[in-house]
Amino acid sequence: METREAISKKVLLISAYSNAVLAIGKIIIGWFGNSDAVFADGIHSGTDVFTSVIALFIIKISNKPADEDHPYGHGKAEVISSGIVGILLILVSFYLGYEGLIGLIEPFQAPSILTLYVAILSFGIKQYLYRFSLKKAKQFKSKAIEAIALDHKADIAASFTAAIGVVLAHIGLTMNSSWLLYSDKVASIIVAVLILKMGVGILVESFNILLERNINGDVLADLNKIIAQFKEVKRVDKVRAREHGHYIMVDVRISIDHDKTIKEGHDLATEIKFTLMKKYTNIEEVLIHLNPYY
Repeated sequence: METREAISKKVLLISAYSNAVLAIGKIIIGWFGNSDAVFADGIHSGTDVFTSVIALFIIKISNKPADEDHPYGHGKAEVISSGIVGILLILVSFYLGYEGLIGLIEPFQAPSILTLYVAILSFGIKQYLYRFSLKKAKQFKSKAIEAIALDHKADIAASFTAAIGVVLAHIGLTMNSSWLLYSDKVASIIVAVLILKMGVGILVESFNILLERNINGDVLADLNKIIAQFKEVKRVDKVRAREHGHYIMVDVRISIDHDKTIKEGHDLATEIKFTLMKKYTNIEEVLIHLNPYY
């Protein structure tokens, strides 16, 4: 079987090559075809190439085992990668939004029908890349790949919006409708807003993980339930867990009979630890503190 790092590299290389081809095609055809929306989508795809290359380097770091300087591992490197993706998306959205607003006050030129075909092709390719990347992100619990998948999702919406903008602009040209003629310009602004929303979402998620936000409440409740099923556990005092990129660190405080020996407490803690790790394979470490119960 291929390693987690090898699969991650394959996903990111596919993303980088695909985005490079799409970016070149959309920027050239969007520019010469007078479509601000398709051109904006091309700029977005161009930044995706850069983020995929960054993620390639980060993946290598995140898969390194724990060492003396990093006793909890290097998993948070993936969170940094997704944060960079979020920041770049926000910057790109500002640029595209500005260009779109300027386009509304400039002389109008109808976009070429070729730009529509490019937008539709991009929509289809991005659908595949999004589903493929998201599947691998869930399989390997990779925040870096998940960020790339969400970036593809933003591209899907952008390509669809660009295609609609070109179609409406051509309808406006045929019907001599002045307000429809600017549909492509409006579509480029909508693309910018969609990219901004996606970028902010990715960045906020990255900050939450770096600030060690507790994991999903349902998972946390299940961890509590599993621990409470051990008859030696008299009380579950506290369970908390935090994401470290593609793995989870769990801290547990439980109360057991005060007259238990150190060995009995140790054996119980070990059994609980491996039970949790068997149920949730992405748990890297479980630290258990024992309190005396009277």
